[in-house]
Amino acid sequence: MLENKQTILAVDDSFVNINILNEILKDEYNVVTAGNGKEALEILGDIYPLPKLILLDFIMPVMTGREMYNLMKTNDKLKRIPVIFITAKNDSECELLEAGAVDFINKPFKPEIVKLRVKNQISLKNYSDSLEVLVAEKSAEVTQTLNNSLLGLAGVIEDRDLESSEHIKRTQLYVKAIIDFLIGSDSIYAQQLLDLQPDIIIKASSLHDVGKLAIPDKILLKPGILTLEEFEIMKTHTTRGKKIINRFDDISLSIYLKHCEDICYYHHERWDGKGYPCQISGTAIPLTARILSVADVYDAITSKRVYKDAISHEQAMEIIAQGRGTQFDPIITDVMMLISSQIETIAKTYR
Repeated sequence: MLENKQTILAVDDSFVNINILNEILKDEYNVVTAGNGKEALEILGDIYPLPKLILLDFIMPVMTGREMYNLMKTNDKLKRIPVIFITAKNDSECELLEAGAVDFINKPFKPEIVKLRVKNQISLKNYSDSLEVLVAEKSAEVTQTLNNSLLGLAGVIEDRDLESSEHIKRTQLYVKAIIDFLIGSDSIYAQQLLDLQPDIIIKASSLHDVGKLAIPDKILLKPGILTLEEFEIMKTHTTRGKKIINRFDDISLSIYLKHCEDICYYHHERWDGKGYPCQISGTAIPLTARILSVADVYDAITSKRVYKDAISHEQAMEIIAQGRGTQFDPIITDVMMLISSQIETIAKTYR
């Protein structure tokens, strides 16, 4: 096995496809190959360390990719290896994602697409592995390292989502401005926020989209409006974010992780109960998520994306105001109106 190169297992019954994948990836990775699912499982039983990623053809003789993946999910070690399915034109992409694939690569292969998707998933796997090592220990130094790693993970989310490198900074500053006003004005939320530790809420807000790590590139990076099926998959970043946070430690033992979980899971809920994933309403939505929701929507609509132009601060504030009592908590919406100039300054300074 080649030194200093991470291993990828490529599984395809086509000798030509295997050779093409090897040529594309061999300079950066150690590529191990198999001709079907049965052979691949035998390799996984012998190889150490395990591959960082598996490229898996969906339709193969002896054992299909779907059958192999289902068997992997019953093994505690193998189920943690991310899988990118290799697909043909007539394969159902939604079926592949529902099966648990982190992404898919279409045939015929485009070298740059293959390299990009493999690089993304290897990077995310490396972050995940390092975090698992950190949370196995309990020292204050390791806790700080974990915090720094979580912030690094947030940076990976930004890079992968092709958003501005200042998105996290802006969102945190909006959240801070809202919290400061709610406490400083002695609002009905003041004591609750003090009990929840504002500094930790602000830090946790950076992980609100951590679940996007589990959304395939083809959807996350799509330069256009998502289809209904694609949007349903995109919505799962809330539930997947909760699962990611729950891997770190016992949520009940850490207010920081509890805030991360609440913000990840509930920040797309609506005050009127028409949000997702739980369709809960009003104060049943954690206060941390209700604050993040307003800040996140403001930043999203005032930022340019590949599929839309940015709108002005004034237009954004009108949209926020229109959502008072339907999409957003009325009290938090009122605060956004009261600190509008401060919000605009943050948006311009960190754009």
